[in-house]
Amino acid sequence: MNNPLLEYFDQAPFSKIKPEHFLPAIKNGIAKARKEIDAIVDNEDAPTFNNTIEALDYSGQLLDRVTSVFFNLNSAETNEEIQKIAQESSPLLSEFKNDISLNEKLFKKIEVIYQQKDSLDLNSEQQTLLKKKYKSFSRNGANLPENKKEQLRDIDMKLSKLSLKFGENVLAETNRFEMLITDEAELSGLPEGAKEAAKAMAEAKDKKGWLFTLDYPSYVPFMTYADNRALRKKLSLAFGSKSFKNDDLDNQDIVLQITNLRHQRAQLLGYDSHAHFVLEERMAETPKKVFAFLNDILKKAKPAAEREFQQLSNFAKNLDGIDTLQKWDGAYYSEKLKQQLFDLNDEKLKPYFKLENVIDGVFEVASKLFGLRFKEVNTIDSYHEEVKTYEVFDLDGNFISLFYADFHPRPGKRNGAWMTSYKSQMREEQKNIRPHVSIVCNFTKPTPSKPSLLTFNEVTTLFHEFGHALHGMLANTTYPSLSGTSVFWDFVELPSQILENWCYEKETLELFAKHYETGEVIPMELVQKIKESATFMEGMATLRQLSFGLLDMSWHAQDPSEITDVKAHEKKVFAETSMYPDVAENCMSTAFSHIFQGGYSAGYYSYKWAEVLDADAFEYFKENGIFNKEIATRFKDHVLSKGGTENPMELYKRFRGQEPKSEALLKRAGLIK
Repeated sequence: MNNPLLEYFDQAPFSKIKPEHFLPAIKNGIAKARKEIDAIVDNEDAPTFNNTIEALDYSGQLLDRVTSVFFNLNSAETNEEIQKIAQESSPLLSEFKNDISLNEKLFKKIEVIYQQKDSLDLNSEQQTLLKKKYKSFSRNGANLPENKKEQLRDIDMKLSKLSLKFGENVLAETNRFEMLITDEAELSGLPEGAKEAAKAMAEAKDKKGWLFTLDYPSYVPFMTYADNRALRKKLSLAFGSKSFKNDDLDNQDIVLQITNLRHQRAQLLGYDSHAHFVLEERMAETPKKVFAFLNDILKKAKPAAEREFQQLSNFAKNLDGIDTLQKWDGAYYSEKLKQQLFDLNDEKLKPYFKLENVIDGVFEVASKLFGLRFKEVNTIDSYHEEVKTYEVFDLDGNFISLFYADFHPRPGKRNGAWMTSYKSQMREEQKNIRPHVSIVCNFTKPTPSKPSLLTFNEVTTLFHEFGHALHGMLANTTYPSLSGTSVFWDFVELPSQILENWCYEKETLELFAKHYETGEVIPMELVQKIKESATFMEGMATLRQLSFGLLDMSWHAQDPSEITDVKAHEKKVFAETSMYPDVAENCMSTAFSHIFQGGYSAGYYSYKWAEVLDADAFEYFKENGIFNKEIATRFKDHVLSKGGTENPMELYKRFRGQEPKSEALLKRAGLIK
């Protein structure tokens, strides 16, 4: 059959791809990559950096391209057919990955070169690649006896299927729930935009009334503004009980299976736990350091969180006679208190954050800092009509990257926001191959009477994901496996989180925050209020983030085999960080996709870790001007372009001139003066 995935393609040929093309293309990609590996292994010349290490890094490019298209679609535009192919192809890919990492002859060649590393004339990027390849093999079972290699294969096969099933269940749960309201009185408190969006959603499904779902643009406004407490509770329970109902979409057993298999895998490889295995290749290095880091911030943030919770409880009691503040009250009363204290709410801000203007704004920031130019192009093939496509150039007109942006929720798209890549940057035969990167979000949709108007939180999310995208776009390395966001996991959030800081600055907001009807620039008093309210309830927000990091570590930094009750385990872990009464129907772990489907296992702490880096780095900009060209160039040269070519702390120090200090974060969060 004519398979567009097996013909040479630069841009992903989305419109030509049918689901039935994927499995043959994946199998073909595996077969081609096997031949490339065999050629390295069978080469009778003495192993060298070029004929082994370099050849290995450039192998499997067809497979990489095909799987990047496939798994990105499985996240952003999936259906039952694609999910079925994912279940079929994941074991094949897992087996192939193991066939490489457990290939004794290949490892022996790598070992020979590794032993000579001090006498070889390698630059720093080549040294990193050699070390990374050697460690990747030794860490993933190359030294194991044959019977243990088979155990490892079995575990990896099971894990690949279980994490896919976990994600499918969460997506199905999200799509299955609908709350249809037919009495307009029950929408009291909701802004017009939220009501209009809910009406449009009901009409799209041939229903009368207002439809609310568990997708963020539907869920968050309802929880923030709806006066009806019983309906907030209903929606909150549905959200908090995803895949925790002892039914066909339940993930409790899958969580226990995944954590136990990960632990067994780590033990097989000679590590105390999955976290010990993972953290060896992170800036944090050990579980002990992660716990110390999280608990240190917890100690500093908890008093503030307790004061905030008391303030919120008193406010709710005085306003509405609420005796015990519950989880479904948090966003609602926080918003009311915020309005009282700062006279600020999302409804006041949203008219200034039309999606198209915010996109122009983030492009303008990238232009001022890094000299980039974005040109929207309608001739680039995409997987859905809503996807916007751009060509990115530098100021000299050199092509830098292709950029895809996908902004609104759909039934086939998982919740949340992420950056991904369809093609890595690398140098091959003296040619600098430029990357194709993409961001995927779930923002408020346009309605018949209004364009897509973003909440301030959605604005910072767009800047965050765009920061990741810049890390991909500005990559300038030789080897694909060290390019762009291929860095230590607790360093990868620095480029994304630092960019969020610009959203709070007057100089930035004046570039794009213009009223969608009048064109009026956001008034100075609103900018001031955004800044003042930036630390509102920050103690509680910090505790929430720490609780996720501690939950992740509790699953992965110890032997989980004694844990039989997912909810009971979670409740114990949350004892130190929870302010609200426990809700029996809620369970975080069963829908914690970051750690059970994404790549954040034993790594969720990295958001907070990177906040220390980004607060310290942004302070450097603030001291010298937020659009200071010299500092932006240093950031581009030492962080964004370098990928994983060197130790991240060395890169950071080269940019900043010193190691990061956590005081900048605590000061920004208002937790210390």
